[in-house]
Amino acid sequence: MTPPATRREARAAHLLATAPVPVRHARARRAARIRVGFAAVAAAALGIGGAAAITAAVIAPELSASAGLVAEATPTASPVPLPQAVSELPAPKVEAAAAIADLCADPAFVAALESGDDEATLAAAGGAEPFRAAVASGTAECVSLADPARLWVVVNKARASDPIDYRPGGLAAPAGVRDIAGGSLRGEAAGALADMIAAARAAGAGEIALESGFRSYATQQSTYGRQVSSRGAAGADLVSARPGYSEHQTGLAADVTACTYGCDDMGTFGGTAQQEWVAAHSWEFGWIVRYVEGRTEITGYSPEPWHLRYIGPELASVYHEGGWQSLEEFFGLPAAPDYGD
Repeated sequence: MTPPATRREARAAHLLATAPVPVRHARARRAARIRVGFAAVAAAALGIGGAAAITAAVIAPELSASAGLVAEATPTASPVPLPQAVSELPAPKVEAAAAIADLCADPAFVAALESGDDEATLAAAGGAEPFRAAVASGTAECVSLADPARLWVVVNKARASDPIDYRPGGLAAPAGVRDIAGGSLRGEAAGALADMIAAARAAGAGEIALESGFRSYATQQSTYGRQVSSRGAAGADLVSARPGYSEHQTGLAADVTACTYGCDDMGTFGGTAQQEWVAAHSWEFGWIVRYVEGRTEITGYSPEPWHLRYIGPELASVYHEGGWQSLEEFFGLPAAPDYGD
């Protein structure tokens, strides 16, 4: 039988039973709770995959120093907004291209064409643009771009006048225009040039004179021959047409020059107030600048801001509005940079 404990032994046993947990053991348990909490939050962050959850996981929860408890981890960043659902996708706008009419199958168009009235022909086609589009697409085979009597004739290094010594009728000098070389033009072109030059003068652009208009086959022989003598054949071909291949022979081309303190050579026309006005407004009177910068490989000629070509107000308006740079492109013709010989 065990003897009863003494008072000293009993007090020692009581002190051992009520002694506090060692500090290191309490810290270990608290650290364990922190690790468990951090792991739980990190797992949630990985599951969610959002930046806000990862930020919450990195920031350790605060601990209460007095109570030794772990505070709840609460994300502070706002959730990433989700895109709103689209109930209906916008329908693309598709504009159908206008069908190109078979003008040559239209008796009214053929009758107008055969009448020789260019204005009536364009009207029967539905306007200048439908006419141009049909010709350029090759669906208007009854329209000849080689007929020198028509406003839409195209003469270039690949397309001679037909006949080669063609001479237009109804030639006239433009009224009220200073004519340096005594030139003339087809009647409608002469009237349009006179109107354009009068409008330029009224607008304050200055006086414009006619340097050269119609040239016959024989005259072009002399003109081209002089250029060959001074420049050689290759150089002449860049600035002058061979006889039979000149637009001047149609009576629809005009070389103009500026007259400020006397009339300058047409080679100095570029950069003048008159030239700038002509470039901006000639189309309003049925004229276009035929040989422009950047189109030598198509037209075969160096830029000539003084060389104007009459195609009539309807076609000139379409030419201007469409931003065309050559008659070859306007009518869908091949480039004509040289004579091919």
